[in-house]
Amino acid sequence: MVMGCLSRSQVGRLPHLRIWSIWAITAMAGFFVAQYASAQPATGSVSGVVRDASGAPVAGVQLALKNLGNDKTLNAKSDETGAYRIPNLTAGSYEISASKYGFTDAKFRIAIDARHPAHLEMKLKLAAVTEEAAAAETQKLEALAQRIDQLEAELQKKNAEAAAASSSQVPHGPLVATLTKDQNQIAMAPGALPPPDLSKTVATNTASPNAPINANAPTPQQPVVASNAGQNQAPAAPAVDLQTPFAYADFTWLNGTPRNKDVVLDTPFFTPEVRFDTHYMEDFNQPVDHTIVGATESFRSGEVQIEQASVGGDFHWQNVRGRILFMMGLFSTTTPRNDASSATGSAAGNTGGVGQWDLQNAYKYVSEAYGGYHFNVQHGLNVDAGIFVSYIGLFSYYNFDNWTYQPSYVSSNTPWFFNGVRVQWFPTNKLKIEPWFINGWQSYAKFNGHPGLGGQLLWMPTEWFKLVANQYGYGQDNLGLPHTERIHTDDSIEVRYFNRPESLNLSKMAFSLTADAGCQYGGGLSCTGGRNTTQKSSFVGWMLYDRMWFHKDLFAITMGGGEMSNWGRYLTLLPPIDGAWAASGSAYFPELPGQRAHMWDSTVTLHYMPKQYITWWLEAGYRHSDIPYFAGRGGVTPPGGNNGLPQYYTCMSGASAGTAVLSAAQSACGGLGGVWYPDLRRSEMKLSIGVMVKF
Repeated sequence: MVMGCLSRSQVGRLPHLRIWSIWAITAMAGFFVAQYASAQPATGSVSGVVRDASGAPVAGVQLALKNLGNDKTLNAKSDETGAYRIPNLTAGSYEISASKYGFTDAKFRIAIDARHPAHLEMKLKLAAVTEEAAAAETQKLEALAQRIDQLEAELQKKNAEAAAASSSQVPHGPLVATLTKDQNQIAMAPGALPPPDLSKTVATNTASPNAPINANAPTPQQPVVASNAGQNQAPAAPAVDLQTPFAYADFTWLNGTPRNKDVVLDTPFFTPEVRFDTHYMEDFNQPVDHTIVGATESFRSGEVQIEQASVGGDFHWQNVRGRILFMMGLFSTTTPRNDASSATGSAAGNTGGVGQWDLQNAYKYVSEAYGGYHFNVQHGLNVDAGIFVSYIGLFSYYNFDNWTYQPSYVSSNTPWFFNGVRVQWFPTNKLKIEPWFINGWQSYAKFNGHPGLGGQLLWMPTEWFKLVANQYGYGQDNLGLPHTERIHTDDSIEVRYFNRPESLNLSKMAFSLTADAGCQYGGGLSCTGGRNTTQKSSFVGWMLYDRMWFHKDLFAITMGGGEMSNWGRYLTLLPPIDGAWAASGSAYFPELPGQRAHMWDSTVTLHYMPKQYITWWLEAGYRHSDIPYFAGRGGVTPPGGNNGLPQYYTCMSGASAGTAVLSAAQSACGGLGGVWYPDLRRSEMKLSIGVMVKF
């Protein structure tokens, strides 16, 4: 990890920093202890307004919410505006009973989702009152008055006994209650036990609306026995949601996962999502064209740039689901350029195009867009079709979710999205099995004869551990190479080995480790190359990050990095020389079998997180390659700007040489010195700062 300017002699020793960074992170990981705090369960809620037939709010309506899964009942009452709210509900199906004198009792069914607050409006009809019913109610009121008199006498007796006893034996004072003939006007002093709700045969637990109802609570036929027992006991913790997948614990500490714990706005139909990501980057190579090379998060030097501005959200109604997140900013042009599948032949300077229609512009402003259905099978089964994120490489598509801004090559050089169909099966609340049927490796279209097949296995057995395994195969993912198959494995673990969330010093520590391996074979290529390494096409890489949180998670520091070795360069991001993109290729940076690209990087990142919806960050990073790869002072833009033919050499005049053969280009450009060359370096150091917002 390097910050500031270095001398040339220091730059020569920079590879040794890799050894230091690996040693430092490994040493921190050695402090691994299996500590984890009590889970903060994700719960749902239901709220609304009770109205009469005319639409006027009805106050004082008794509500009984019954969990149909375990038959437990919670009670509540509408306030003076008719509004009610019952929080901290576990996911499941519920029945709400509403009753008030003068109205007909009503029942409603509702499904509670721990991720989305529920809303239920209730309407009650006026009850027809007969003489017999009025007489019955009069008898009930008379019985109620007698019962209250009895309770008052018993409590007066208890108060007298309490006054005679030693004050040290009654830590919370005597039981005092003022009782009136109206059961809704019972004023209680601290330490007094509430009298029963005599309009019900099941008492309401007024101390905690979410606690289970006591089936042995006193009824009108049972005497009230006052007691101070248990007053010093802590209230029972809310029930843990064991139905919703991964809702049993707090996983917002994970790398690649949003850290928001709350939803700003939600409705039963739509949950919005808004993201803003703005940064300033300074490349110490100081390219004259301000172009940063070889990354999926770093593109312009010396400028304030909007990386991402996205608006969208999730739709959900009666098990039908959909998601769309629009993508503006640099991401909308830099991400699609790495997909060669939409090339249309001559327009790309490549005869291997796969047809017509402008897929780049059709999809470039969308990062996610899919619709699907949720089946109530075990802990859930989702079937979605459209564009969805891949999460190969552990890091999220969206920088707000990640521990660092610039991830290592294993993440940057693997797919951010897939276009196809996925099935998410949750056999337990701690396991997800997700197969994919997709067009190919981050591709809008299908390259050749085969689609891509793959899938993810996600297992989080406890709050402090995550294992994710992504596998890919079968796809023919090379433009112009119809008989070449690609396989890839991407596997990660994340471990939180220290957790004291309320500490004003070190509050949390965790690390993530990712390893990737893959290759291409067929059509003259092989995974190992055998004796002929010119046909070798393979990828091996890893990355390791360690993160420390401080002052109740207000600050965080992440250190780490990784390496990759990519024979054939089929996953190495093409430098945008003269505007080159994945389909055009570049004469200056050929990506041919047997050609090696070995690179490593290291970063240190500081996060300041004053609210769960915003992150200010500062990052220093160093990257190195065994081949000239990163933009130097001269940049990667030819004189006069791009000439529109990036697959060919360019003359010093800025005109295209019209050929990718160097000797022919020299002739076309007037001699050996007539060919223009981009300024590519073996190393790059950046200092970056920015702010990210997510609602």
